Amino acid sequence: MNEISQKLEKILLKVQKPARYTGGEIDSVCKTGDIDVKFAFCFPDTYEIGMSHLGTKILYSLINSRENYSCERCFMPLPDMAEQMRELEIPLYGLESMNALCDFDIIGFTLQYELCYTTVLEMLDLAGIPVCKSERVDGNFPLVIAGGPCVCNPAPMCDFVDLFIIGEGEEVTLELLKLFNECKKNGESRNEFYRKSILIDGVYVPELDNKVTKRIVADLSSIFFPKNFIVPFVETVHERVVTEVLRGCIRGCRFCQAGFICRPFREKSQDKILSETKSLCENTGYDEVSLCSLSTSDYSEIENLLKNLTEYTGKNNINLSLPSLRIDKFNDEMLEQIKKVRKSTLTFAPEAGTMRLRNVINKNISDENIMEGCRVAFSGGYSSIKLYFMLGLPTETDEDIVGIYELVARIMKLYKQVGANRGISVSISLATFVPKPFTPFQFEPLITKEEAERRQKLLLKCFEEGGHKIGKSRKVKISRSDYNSAFLEAVLARGDRDLGKVIYEAWKHGCKLESWGDYFDFSKWESSFETCKLNQVDIAFRKRNYTETLPWENINLFVSKDFLVKENKRAHSEIATPNCREKCSNCGVHQCSLHK
Repeated sequence: MNEISQKLEKILLKVQKPARYTGGEIDSVCKTGDIDVKFAFCFPDTYEIGMSHLGTKILYSLINSRENYSCERCFMPLPDMAEQMRELEIPLYGLESMNALCDFDIIGFTLQYELCYTTVLEMLDLAGIPVCKSERVDGNFPLVIAGGPCVCNPAPMCDFVDLFIIGEGEEVTLELLKLFNECKKNGESRNEFYRKSILIDGVYVPELDNKVTKRIVADLSSIFFPKNFIVPFVETVHERVVTEVLRGCIRGCRFCQAGFICRPFREKSQDKILSETKSLCENTGYDEVSLCSLSTSDYSEIENLLKNLTEYTGKNNINLSLPSLRIDKFNDEMLEQIKKVRKSTLTFAPEAGTMRLRNVINKNISDENIMEGCRVAFSGGYSSIKLYFMLGLPTETDEDIVGIYELVARIMKLYKQVGANRGISVSISLATFVPKPFTPFQFEPLITKEEAERRQKLLLKCFEEGGHKIGKSRKVKISRSDYNSAFLEAVLARGDRDLGKVIYEAWKHGCKLESWGDYFDFSKWESSFETCKLNQVDIAFRKRNYTETLPWENINLFVSKDFLVKENKRAHSEIATPNCREKCSNCGVHQCSLHK
C-alpha cells in the first residue's frame, strides 16, 4: 500500500460514492514490473461519464495489450473529494496503481466537449503539474497530450497541451508511444521528440505549428476492439455493452460537426459485430447492447444485422438499443426485429419543424417520412417517443417555429388514428444551434439570447393554445438547453489561441465541471473575458467571410473548405444535397469507399 492509498483510507467514507476513487474493478489492468511507457488516460469529467465512453474503453485495452506499456484511468473528482485531496495533499492519481499522475510518462486527455476545458486545467493542478506548458519546459513533468472531437480546433487549448492527436487514435497512439519510448531510451530532449513526432500523420505540435492531416482507420473489421470492458462498482450513465457498427456518415447534415469530421464512411463486417457483441456480453454480464454509430440505420445490411443480433440477444434475454435511428429508415422490418426484446422509448431527430428548414440544414427527411416512421412505431406498440429539434438555425423564421408544434400535433393525432389503447408520451428536446468548425455552418453567427428566448416562448405559446399545458400534461414534455452554455460552447469552438488566457482566468476563478449545470457559473466567464479584454461577442455573433483564414485551417480533415462554402450557399438557397450513397458530392474525402 503506497502513501496515496494510506491517505485515501482517511477520507473515502467522507465523500459520496467512494468507489469512484478506489479502482480494482472487474477486468481493470494493473501492471507491475518494468514498464517502458506509463500512460494515464484522463477523462475531464466524472467517473460515471468517463466510464461510459467507448473511446476510453478502446484505448485503455489497446495500450494495455502491449506488454511494455501500461494505461491507467483518471477522472475528475467531484468537489467533496477534491477538497479532501487538497487538504491532505493527495495528488490526482491513476486508479490502477494509485500512483500520482506526475509519475507517469504521458498524460492523455480526451476533449469531447468544449466546456470541459477548465476541468483539464483543474486536473493538472490537482496532480501538481503546472497547467501552462510554458512552465513545463524542463521535461521533468509528463508529456500532456489531447485528442477527441474538440481538437479539430486545437487553438484555444494550445497554451496547456504539448501535443494533439488529430483523428482516430488506435494506430497513431501506438506509433507515438513507440517514438516516445525510443527518444526516452536515447536520452533525447523534449524538443527532439517534438520534431520527430510531427512526421507521424495525425500529430500536431503547437510549438511547431505544423500542418497536419487527420488519421483514420481504413478497415474497421481488422482494427483492435476490446473483448471485455471494465465493470464498475457504481452505476454509470450507460450500463451496457457498446458495439461499434460504422464510422462516418453519409447524410451531410450541415449543422453536424461529427458527420463531417468523422468522414470517410466505413462499415464493420457483420461477423465482426456479432463476435464482439457476444464476447462483451459474456465477459461483462450486461443485459443490454447498444449499437454505436452516427446513424445506425444507414448500415447497408441493417435488417439482416438486426435479425442475426436478435437471435442471440432474444435467446439470452438481452435488450438491444438503437440510439441513432433515422426516422426515414425506420420500417416494419426493423420494428419486427427490435420488438423481440423489451421496448424502450424511441428517439428521432427531425431537427426542424418544416420541410423548408430541413432543406436548409440538409436533413433530407419529409413530413411524410416522419409520419410513416411514427406510424410504424405506434402500430408496433410504442407509446413513448422523444423528438430532437434545434432553435436558431440559419434562415429560421417564426413559421418554422410554429411548424414544430404543428408537426408534433400531427404525430399525436396519428397516434389516436392508429387506435392505440395507451396514452401517448412525447418528449421534446430543444437545443440552441451552435455553429461549429468544419461544417457548412461554420461561417454562421450564433442567435442572440433575447431572440432564442423569444422563439422558445413562441413555441410554448403554440402548445398552450393547442391545449397542451407544458409541465402539467403527461402527454408533452419540453426540455430546453441553457443558452449561456451554448454561447460559451460557440466561443470556445471557433476561437483562436487568444482564448487560452481566458480559459486560464476562468479556471483561476473556480470554473470546472461545467457540463454540469450545478457547477456552471457564466458570470465568472464574463469577468474573465473582461479581464483579458477579449471580445467574446465578436466570436459568437459575427458572420464569417468565405475568404477569411479561420483558426483551424492548418488542420486537414479531408473535407475541403471549397465544399463547405458551396454547401453554405446551397443552404441559403434552400437546396438539399443528396446523401453520399445516392450521389457523391465530392466533399474532398477521396479515401471514402463511396467516392466516385
